[in-house]
Amino acid sequence: MQTRFSEAQLGDPDIAVANDILRSCVHCGFCTATCPTYLLTGDELDGPRGRIYLIKEMLEASGPPESKTVNHIDRCLSCLSCMSTCPASVNYMHLVDVARDRIEKTHTRPPTERLFRNFISAIVTQPRRFAMALRLAGLFGAVARRLPGRWGEMASAVPALPAKTSPILTPRIYPAEGQRQARIALSAGCAQQVLAPEINQATIRILTRHGVEVVVAEGAGCCGSLDHHMGRSDAARSHAVRTIAAWDTERRENGLDAIVVNTSGCGTAIKDYGFIYRNDPEIAEAAVRIGDLTKDISEVLTELDLTFAGAPDQLGLEVAYHGPCSLQHGQKITSEPIELLSRAGFEVSLPANPHLCCGSAGSYSLLQPTLSTELRDAKAQTLAAQSAKLVATGNIGCMTHLQPALDIPLIHIVELIDWATGGPKPSALRS
Repeated sequence: MQTRFSEAQLGDPDIAVANDILRSCVHCGFCTATCPTYLLTGDELDGPRGRIYLIKEMLEASGPPESKTVNHIDRCLSCLSCMSTCPASVNYMHLVDVARDRIEKTHTRPPTERLFRNFISAIVTQPRRFAMALRLAGLFGAVARRLPGRWGEMASAVPALPAKTSPILTPRIYPAEGQRQARIALSAGCAQQVLAPEINQATIRILTRHGVEVVVAEGAGCCGSLDHHMGRSDAARSHAVRTIAAWDTERRENGLDAIVVNTSGCGTAIKDYGFIYRNDPEIAEAAVRIGDLTKDISEVLTELDLTFAGAPDQLGLEVAYHGPCSLQHGQKITSEPIELLSRAGFEVSLPANPHLCCGSAGSYSLLQPTLSTELRDAKAQTLAAQSAKLVATGNIGCMTHLQPALDIPLIHIVELIDWATGGPKPSALRS
């Protein structure tokens, strides 16, 4: 693709990156065949190729973007399926990140929308605030669901707090059982700690049971991915700076073999820290180190010599695997979760069109509820078409979003592998 940036514009590191990405696009349109929003609307501007043109025009013009451009960029899920399809290896992820950052810096959203985005950023990234918000939603849900617009839609989509909630993870060390084989920091997450604390509990159990010392580092909190994907780069940086410093201090003072993430949406952003903060002298070097240390829980479990116990009611259980977009397209992890489940004795099946997004996409289900619900229902239908007794996945966003549309339990893969290696039966199956 031909671009027309001035020398002055190319002096901006983000524009220079965008220019290289834009020039790598060959207009082939293969990406449209796997873009969820294009397949829903049939609008070229709701596909990667159309959005790339809009981004090019916006960046070349330098001024505030047209409302049409903002609308179509907002409707992008960042599922990155287009990157798995693209024969020219166009890095759409970095391009759309530049576009969102530019939109947030130059475009003035309506006051109600700004308030809504500020609310999501301030609440979901803070576990204690989020837990309080869910409690209030439970108390005043009937009233909240009648609020106008997105506020009512968000209230309707709010899940109930678990019947038994666990305390927010505080900094501490979970010692390895037997001889220590490795030392790993756990990214505890934000919303996941509130919505599904059993995921972190299963992660700690299975790692310590197999000789891994697990540390929840002092100062490590939100990774910044939710704000980053909304184009709120300053807010994302404020979270990332603290978390990078916490993990790098732990690495330097006590040693770390890895940082494990069991929320794939966060993992994709953390692994990309080195690129995101490449021009930030305060944290650039540490960001690279942290990104290189980070692994998804499925990668870590694949490397361990797991001992499978094989509970009688677990062996042969039919499981439909839903691969989160952030895992299969963002991190290029596709086979590891399936292999782990198969090794554990589960019968694994894949839905039709496994590459298509379920519509969760971080804050997308709140910001674009109509498209998100259509995608969710379509994905739920393909999963229901399997003969499985449950669905396994590796991302809390997918779990929370998909479960209301399913008649069978949706369980994080780490809970299933924990069960298969001697841990407790997942609570969703016990009930």
